[in-house]
Amino acid sequence: MPELTLRQAAAYCGGRVDEKYADCKICGANNDTRLIQPGQLFIVLQGARDGHDFIPMAMDRGAGAALCSRRVGDYPAIYVDDPRTALGRIARETLKAMAPKVVAVTGSVGKSTTKEMIASVLETKYRTAKTPANHNNDIGMPMAILGMAADTQAAVLEMGMNHFREIAYLSDIARPQVGVIINVGTAHLEFLGSRAGIRRAKMEITEGMAPEGTLLLNGDNDMLAALEERPVQSLHYFGCGENAAVRGSHVVQTEGRLAFDITAGGTSFPVELALEGEHFVSDALAAAAVGLALGLSAEEIQRGLRAFRNISGRQETYRAGEYTIINDCYNAGPESMAASLQVLGTKKARRLAVLGDMLELGDYAPAAHEKVGRLAAKNADLLFAFGPHAADMLAGAEAEGMTACQAFDSRQALAAALRAAALPGDVLLFKASHGMHLEQVIGAFLKQDR
Repeated sequence: MPELTLRQAAAYCGGRVDEKYADCKICGANNDTRLIQPGQLFIVLQGARDGHDFIPMAMDRGAGAALCSRRVGDYPAIYVDDPRTALGRIARETLKAMAPKVVAVTGSVGKSTTKEMIASVLETKYRTAKTPANHNNDIGMPMAILGMAADTQAAVLEMGMNHFREIAYLSDIARPQVGVIINVGTAHLEFLGSRAGIRRAKMEITEGMAPEGTLLLNGDNDMLAALEERPVQSLHYFGCGENAAVRGSHVVQTEGRLAFDITAGGTSFPVELALEGEHFVSDALAAAAVGLALGLSAEEIQRGLRAFRNISGRQETYRAGEYTIINDCYNAGPESMAASLQVLGTKKARRLAVLGDMLELGDYAPAAHEKVGRLAAKNADLLFAFGPHAADMLAGAEAEGMTACQAFDSRQALAAALRAAALPGDVLLFKASHGMHLEQVIGAFLKQDR
């Protein structure tokens, strides 16, 4: 972001600032004193502890000022009623002043991967910034905006949610020129009630879009293909079906390589990615559709997809000693569980599925985990299930005739069982919602094995 004076930032959010500090400058924002960088605006939030207690520490570590609701010492500060909404307003006005092309991405499964693919494509033509890691909520996304370089030409913003009106809030901050919804699945059923409710929440992405904005939807997703009305004038589908304006075909999956053709606007061109799993086709088509909407050539799209590498913990496949590890611990839902297990099922070696709970499924959780167990039985040789719904996974696996399956309620016991069972040459898939922290099991398993 360009440097802002406290006077400018206060004007953006309707805050108050002491005149003697009005010309102090800030660049970027952070709400964590452990990560604060010199010159950043320290965002004071109410958590388990009152964030105001951390203002002296943040200033000692180089913060340029605090965004807070009451005075704590004699420090540069912007005083507001609600720091969270003030942060959003500062981010919105800063992004407006920077004036990049803004792409917003949401969906039940795969939005982080799609965000990364879109950025990889746009980087071939524009100076591109993106939300890092899981900075996709009402705090993370505005902080990501305030961390972008002043000369950013394209901003790719991931938008997550688990309640209604959360994406509407983010869309109002971002004001995207292009909105992308990659799918409507079953994640967050606990709070949204039904897939129709999830679709309604995802469609809030259009609320901050200008009338001339472009909405791109996955035509292969049943809930998105069956829209009853057009929320914006310019709506286009991507997918492998006949209704897609950006269509994929001739998909070929080999070891470590995914290739297919893209047809759009009467032209066709091949693309290739260093990925395994045909479920990545829709993500790549979304990235291509964004590229075409923003004026990229076929060659630029090809180059961007070819250069793409997935982020850590997103179906990250690597050799570790005598084993092949598929680390997909970043998050999980029924759809992504099925996709990862199908990838595991293609492996020629002995296959171990290490699966943890999928969170926020509400009353649907027992049936969803039982279904995952059935899929594991068809795609793995051994199942190691972890979490409160491990018994449901085992029930599904056993119903399909699988006997080599175990349930665990501690990571330590799970890692020990893996060390006892794993053989040289095995492929191990680790997949769960992030809150299950299966990455700790990977670390314990590999550390003890060395």
